[in-house]
Amino acid sequence: MGQTLAYKLLSEHLVDGTLRSGESISIRIDHTLTQDATGTMAYLEFEAMDVDRVRNELAVSYIDHNTIQIGYENFDDHEYLRTIADRKGIIFSRPGNGICHQVNLEHFALPGKTLLGSDSHTPTAGGIGCFAIGAGGLDVALAMAGIPFQMVAPRVVNIRLSGKLRPFVSAKDVILSVLAHFGTKGNVNTVFEYTGSGVSTLSVPDRATIANMGAECGVTTSLFPSDEKTREFLEKEGRGEGFRALSADEDAVYDDVWDLDLSSIEPLAACPHSPGNVKSVGELEGMKVNQVLIGSCTNSSYMDLRKAAEILDGSHVHPSVELGVAPGSRDVLMMITEDGTLEKLIKAGARILETACGFCIGSHQSPGTESVSLRTSNRNFYARSGTASASVYLVSPETAAASAITGVFTDPRKCGKDISSVKMPDSLMHDDSMFIYPTFTAEVKRGPNIGQPPRNTALPESLHGRALIKVEDRITTDHIMPAGARMKYRSNIPEYSKYVFESIDQDFSGRASAARDRGEHGFIIARQSYGQGSSREHAAICPMYLGIKAVVAVSIERIHQANLANFGILPLLFENADDYDRISEGDELEITGTHEAMESGSFMLHDITTGDMIPLRIFASEAQRKTILLGGRLNEVAL
Repeated sequence: MGQTLAYKLLSEHLVDGTLRSGESISIRIDHTLTQDATGTMAYLEFEAMDVDRVRNELAVSYIDHNTIQIGYENFDDHEYLRTIADRKGIIFSRPGNGICHQVNLEHFALPGKTLLGSDSHTPTAGGIGCFAIGAGGLDVALAMAGIPFQMVAPRVVNIRLSGKLRPFVSAKDVILSVLAHFGTKGNVNTVFEYTGSGVSTLSVPDRATIANMGAECGVTTSLFPSDEKTREFLEKEGRGEGFRALSADEDAVYDDVWDLDLSSIEPLAACPHSPGNVKSVGELEGMKVNQVLIGSCTNSSYMDLRKAAEILDGSHVHPSVELGVAPGSRDVLMMITEDGTLEKLIKAGARILETACGFCIGSHQSPGTESVSLRTSNRNFYARSGTASASVYLVSPETAAASAITGVFTDPRKCGKDISSVKMPDSLMHDDSMFIYPTFTAEVKRGPNIGQPPRNTALPESLHGRALIKVEDRITTDHIMPAGARMKYRSNIPEYSKYVFESIDQDFSGRASAARDRGEHGFIIARQSYGQGSSREHAAICPMYLGIKAVVAVSIERIHQANLANFGILPLLFENADDYDRISEGDELEITGTHEAMESGSFMLHDITTGDMIPLRIFASEAQRKTILLGGRLNEVAL
C-alpha cells in the first residue's frame, strides 16, 4: 500500500511513536519561525530553558505584527527580539521586510522540510511541499531547543483537483470552496493533501494562498506536491538548489477523498462573521461597500497586486470607498515599484500601507461604524477588525479591485478588463539586506514592558471554584485575547490579562482575579470549536494567570488545546454535548480525584449549585497528561 505525501514527510522526521492515524507521535523540526506578537513570549520561554543557542536547523524571527508604534512598548519588544536573536543564533527579519509567511516562502521554505511557527498561518509553506504547522510559542521554543514536537498522527484527506481556473477566478476562490465544503470545525488532527491534474495549473503563490487558509478549517496543515511549478518558483527566487520532487504514491490510501473541478468555481466571498460562511459574489452584487483592503499573508504576493492593479488601471476608486494596499514583502514592494504596478495603484486612488499584517489583525484601518469592508485577508471574526458593528467580507484581489471601482460588491468577470497577459516574471526580486544574521555577541535589551513567562502550579487532587464564564460556539482566540491596540502588552502578562474576554464580558478579568485571590479554581464553560483561529498562546497563559484550571467544552480546536495543556489547564470535553445546557455561569463546581481521573481519562464534574453530576473526558495525549499534572511544559522542562 502506497504512502500519502504527508506520511512520507512524517516518516522521515519521526522520532517517537507509531505513525498511525490517531496515535501520539513526536517529530523532528527542521525550521522554526516566530513573529513579534508571539515571539517575545516564545523567546522568554526559550531563555527560561537555559539553552545557550538554538539547536534546530534554521530559526527566523520576523517583525510584522506590532509595527504601529504608539508608545514605547512595541519598539522595546523589537529591541529585545533583535538582541536575543543575535545572542541565541536566530536570523532577525527587520521591521519593513514583510509578513513572515510571504517572506518565508520567498527566502527559506523548502520542500520536504518540517516547519513549526508561532502563528496559525504557518501552513502557508505547505504550498511549496513543506510540512508546516502552526503552534503556540512554547512549542516553538521547545523545538528551537532541539526537543521534538508532540502531535497526533493525522488523518489525511485528499482534495483532488481537476480542470483549470477561469479568468478572474483565483486561488482565494478555491480555498473558499474548500471552506464551504468542509467548514471551520470537525477537522482537528487532519491534513488536507492536494493532488490531481489541476494542481499543475496553480503557481506556488496560488498554492500558498490555499494552504494558508486551510488553517480556517482547523486542519493541522495543508500540503501540495513539489513538482515542476515548485522548481520554477525556487529557480526564480535564486534558490533552485533547494528543489526536491515530492508527491504521494499513486496507490496511496486516504481517509477521505473530495473532488473539486477548478473550472466550476466562481468568485466567492466569506460573509460575516466566519471564513466558512461562504456565498457567491453574484449573490452579494450591488451591496454598498465602504472600504477595500488588499494584502495580508493570504493575498499580498506580486501576482495578487499585479492583477489588482490591472483591473484598477485607467479607473479610479469610487468616491465613497477607501482602498488600501499592503504588499506582503519588501521584495514585492520593490518589484511593483520597478514595473509600474505601484504607479497604477496610486493613480487609481489606493493608499499604500506598510508591508505588515496591519489591518488583518486589527492594528489599523478599522472600518467605520456599521460599514462594509472587503478584505483579501483570511479571517473576519466578530470585532477582529477593531469595529464590532462593521461587516467584513473576505474576497479575492480581483473581486476587491473591481468592487473598489464601482463602490458595490462586483463580480470581477464584469469589470471589462483583460488580465490574461499578467504572468509571473522570469525572475523574482530576492533581497536579503533586511535580514540580520547572528553574531552571538549582543547584550539582550529588556524594556520595562517585558516580563517573565508565568508558571502554573501542579494540578491539585481536587478543583473547587465557579463557572466564571459560559460562552457559545466558535469562540476564537480573538474573543479570548484581543489583538489590535492590546497587542503591545503581549510581553507583559499581568497587564494583558486585564483584557481576557474583553469583547464578550468586560468584567471577566476582575471577577476571575478576585476568585483566584480567594483561593478558588476557575472554570470556563464552552460549546463547540472553542479556541479556533490564531495560535496565540496568550489565550491560555492569561486565563492561567487569572486562576483558570479547566476549560470544559463540547469541542476544542487543536492549537488551543495544545496551548492549554502546555500551561497546565485541563482541556475537558462533555461526554454528552447536551450537558452544556445544565451548567450556568456562576455555578459552584467541583472535580475530585483529578490524578486518578487523569490516568483513566474520565472525569466527573459536580455542579454543587444544581446537584448535577456531569461526566467529562480529558482531551489530551498521554504526554500532555503528564505535562498538565506538573503544571505545564516549563515545569516539565525544568525537571
